[in-house]
Amino acid sequence: MYILSGLTLDEIEKITDELHASKFRARQIHNWIYLKSVSSIDEMTDLSVKFREELKKIAVVTNIKIKVKQTSSDGTLKYLLEFPDGECVETVLMRFDNRANLTACVSSQVGCAVNCSFCATGKRGFIRNLTYKEIIEQVLTIQRDTGLKVTNIVFMGQGEPLLNLDNVLKAMKIFNENFQIGARRITVSTAGIIPKIKELANTEMQSTLAISLHAPNHEIRKQIMPVENKYPLPELKQALKNYIDKTGRRITVEYLLIKDLNDTLESAKQLVQYLHDLKCNINLIPYNPTAKNDYQRPSNNSIMRFKSLLEQSGKKVTVRLERGSDIDAACGQLSGKAQGTV
Repeated sequence: MYILSGLTLDEIEKITDELHASKFRARQIHNWIYLKSVSSIDEMTDLSVKFREELKKIAVVTNIKIKVKQTSSDGTLKYLLEFPDGECVETVLMRFDNRANLTACVSSQVGCAVNCSFCATGKRGFIRNLTYKEIIEQVLTIQRDTGLKVTNIVFMGQGEPLLNLDNVLKAMKIFNENFQIGARRITVSTAGIIPKIKELANTEMQSTLAISLHAPNHEIRKQIMPVENKYPLPELKQALKNYIDKTGRRITVEYLLIKDLNDTLESAKQLVQYLHDLKCNINLIPYNPTAKNDYQRPSNNSIMRFKSLLEQSGKKVTVRLERGSDIDAACGQLSGKAQGTV
């Protein structure tokens, strides 16, 4: 049985050839899947009833199930999606009152091997990579369920995208070509996998690279991000400089603010020094407390003081709007766990 979601036009044409139908039929099917986000073949109403019946004998649109759906008070939607093998991942749709953008936060792996101390996903450990089709299905599921068109993609869900780079790049290509989402509306976030950053620099990707830095020095970073032991800050900085030089693209530096750990005046000074010669924007993320650790969110005054100190260096600094924290959809809170799933 063919699964139509995730197929390219060429692949759909092979199916219509099998049914002795024209390439025009393949284009119609392709549009129904990617531009109209249908969930069943019966919804493809410009195909004849006879052809739809023939197609249903050998194909279905999707085999992904929505296991749990939660709606935040701010309009954020979180989905727990179940794949045929029983594994689950979470994906989030973020909406902002004053913007037309609809941003899907997608997962790239089931579980994660990076195991940052502030992140719920890492507690599960690494289970498996998602296929590019499973990545794509997350956005298609959102669009089918809501009837809305996703305009932006961020690879900031479960998993480390650069440890599943081949599938992530294939998914990005399909988002760009089939969903008609501009490459610069796609952001890939990494904890700093240096060899893959170098590989990414050679792909001529026009998307945004975001670095989950979260610490201004080696000691704090290795405390909260074990990846620092393998890919330390000095080597990471050189990889980022090479990436910027090669691509000409500005990167985004993500910095999770944790009370009394990395939000101090000294931390701000060290961060300014580390980033002073990097072409980057800085995105500050106030920590969302979970039951898994003792970290706390800094006060608003502390957050704004930290922001002001960074801005004095001439960098563009933003504070990420908190979305979906009441349904554990905020940064670092996705786990893929639900009652009866793990």
